[in-house]
Amino acid sequence: MPIGTEIPVYHPDLYSASAIRDTYPHYAALRALGPVVRLSKHKVYALPRYAECKQVLLDDDTFVSSGGVALNPVANCVGQGTTLFSDGDEHTRRRALLGRRLTPRALRTMQDTVEELAATVVAAAVARRTVDAVEVATALPMAVVPDLVGWPRQGREHLLRWAGATFDALGPFNRQAVRTLPASLGMLRYARGVVRDRSVLDGSVGHDLLRAADEGRIMPEECATMMIDYLAPSLDTTISAISSALHLFATHPEQWGLLKADPDLVPKAVNEVVRYASPIRAFSRTAAHDTELAGVPLPRGSRVLVLYGSANRDPLEWDDPDTFDIRRNAARQLGFGQGTHGCAGQGLARMETSAMLRALVDRVDRIEVAGTPEWALNNVIHRLESLPLELIPA
Repeated sequence: MPIGTEIPVYHPDLYSASAIRDTYPHYAALRALGPVVRLSKHKVYALPRYAECKQVLLDDDTFVSSGGVALNPVANCVGQGTTLFSDGDEHTRRRALLGRRLTPRALRTMQDTVEELAATVVAAAVARRTVDAVEVATALPMAVVPDLVGWPRQGREHLLRWAGATFDALGPFNRQAVRTLPASLGMLRYARGVVRDRSVLDGSVGHDLLRAADEGRIMPEECATMMIDYLAPSLDTTISAISSALHLFATHPEQWGLLKADPDLVPKAVNEVVRYASPIRAFSRTAAHDTELAGVPLPRGSRVLVLYGSANRDPLEWDDPDTFDIRRNAARQLGFGQGTHGCAGQGLARMETSAMLRALVDRVDRIEVAGTPEWALNNVIHRLESLPLELIPA
């Protein structure tokens, strides 16, 4: 029997505006079809269930990232030479250059600063009482990440727009990707200027990269892409997690009550937020050779789409997956990835999200929705665009 008749096919576009704003019904429909589903619109094999997603993420000999993780050839070409688009020794070499400042020991030196900044952000928000949750969620990562990466003070006003465009480019080459392409290229152009002018902040990741280039450990042209490699994900994903946490605790007051009663639940709450509202929708990988997944034959060169958001709601893996419960042990959620390509910055993301939750627990009695949530249109990042909230002081 031909392969095409054995694999279920899904015809709706997962990257349409309506599907981006309300993806979960699509995920449920895909999971019901099977472990491997052909997306006719994008000619890719979607993996909607947890087991297959985890298997692919842990097998980077068979399912490689060096062919690109986007669903369009333009981004997969432009992204060559980045940590995200590399495997094996090349990936290890690039990651080691960034990883020194992201080790648990290095992050511990930042803990007090991050908690003080979070307390300041929350105190200002409580004083205003009615706030946009996304603005509150943005303040801490924007105060921490650009300094860590070494991005010059000038030009930071464009960072959020540029970072979002970088993720848009990693989906299909649709209207959304085309619309934001100039911003994505603008970030790369600016980063190259920063490297050329050596205008990075001293003692930063960017400073480490320039020194590595001077010593011949990386090519000079790698510096700009590797700065973006860390900067863009560390902003958007953490902003997504913090704003989703605010939204979920506003709409699940009983869960907020549990956290107030037991702040030691914060680490579990962070995992449950990332499971329930995964910041990354999906990345793709390519089969390096003929293989099989869940009994489905995949020829060499087949592109598979790892649907993190769907895997984290898979009822075959989770009890009551559509229930938000911070008492759940969600440590195995895939929202930060797994294996060698697991999120390099997840330690910092956890620290920032935890610091915000602890600051909120200290100062806020109740979180209430004060307006209609608006979801951002982005091919890859799942996050709110705006959410009016009222913070009732403790």
